[in-house]
Amino acid sequence: MTIAANFFFGLGVFFMFFGVLGIIRFPDIYTRLHPAGKAGVAGLLSVFIGLILYAGFSLITLRIILIAIFIVITSPVAAHAIARGAIESGIKPWKND
Repeated sequence: MTIAANFFFGLGVFFMFFGVLGIIRFPDIYTRLHPAGKAGVAGLLSVFIGLILYAGFSLITLRIILIAIFIVITSPVAAHAIARGAIESGIKPWKND
């Protein structure tokens, strides 16, 4: 069971690493929102699956599942709010000239 948990921990670190790399490399806020949202959720869910496998099925597992559901619901809403705020504040999308 710990081998599977370690696999999911590693997978979570993989997603988070490339999410951070995308945030650093992309040119503007609109393109940076994609790796921040997708890799963040995928990385956290992978780590949470690893925690569930490591801890076994108990009350802690139920709490981890509830936190994961909350993150899956709120992450796209937060990314949309950030993009909407950037648009309303007049930030122009990057153009490759």
